[in-house]
Amino acid sequence: MNTLEVYNYSRVGEQMEKIFSYNEDIDKTAYMNWRTRQHQPIHDMMIIADGYMKAAIMLAQDCLQDNGDKKADIVVFPMLFSANHAIELYLKSINWSLNMLLNMKESFCGGHDIRQIWNTVKKRMIGFETDKEQRKQFKEMTKELDDYISELYDKIDKDHNANAKMKNMDFSRYPFNADDEYHFYIENYGNEVVDLEMFVEIFKKIGDNLNCIAGYYEEMATFVPDYDREKE
Repeated sequence: MNTLEVYNYSRVGEQMEKIFSYNEDIDKTAYMNWRTRQHQPIHDMMIIADGYMKAAIMLAQDCLQDNGDKKADIVVFPMLFSANHAIELYLKSINWSLNMLLNMKESFCGGHDIRQIWNTVKKRMIGFETDKEQRKQFKEMTKELDDYISELYDKIDKDHNANAKMKNMDFSRYPFNADDEYHFYIENYGNEVVDLEMFVEIFKKIGDNLNCIAGYYEEMATFVPDYDREKE
């Protein structure tokens, strides 16, 4: 009898609890709709973004605490995916709020190309903010984000989809792209590395500042008549 058969056999007759169920300890139960709000999708995108950013940072911190088993070499992929997805959601929520404030009918630009979304957000900010000090503060608060996106795309632009109109951002989800071509870290014979301490430091700043900016514009957007509605 192999290990898998022994594992299954030990559970014969046991009633396993469902994942989507309460734990008898309230502190061991996660409430998916405790922080979200019905018909306020901008707010909800910010909540989910915060979750992804916290997950990325917590994974990195766990590796910093003990990486004796070299787990960082595998959890670096969900770390990067979570951080990038958090950025995507934050930027889309900011984009949506600014579009509402500018009386534009669209919600946010689609796709997962965070550089493209970031460029759109900057244009919308300039279109809305006429005060130079406000623009300066926005630029200062997003410096780490701007630097990270530039660094990230220095890697991605060397990939096979360098000339693609929109980046797919799937390098941390699959080892290859939609055309079955390997991503940069697979093709490179040298080491592709991530500084875990710098990861935590930078993404804490990016997360805190994006959360602040997103909350600022979302609060302003609440005064727009169409804010509290279902997403079309």
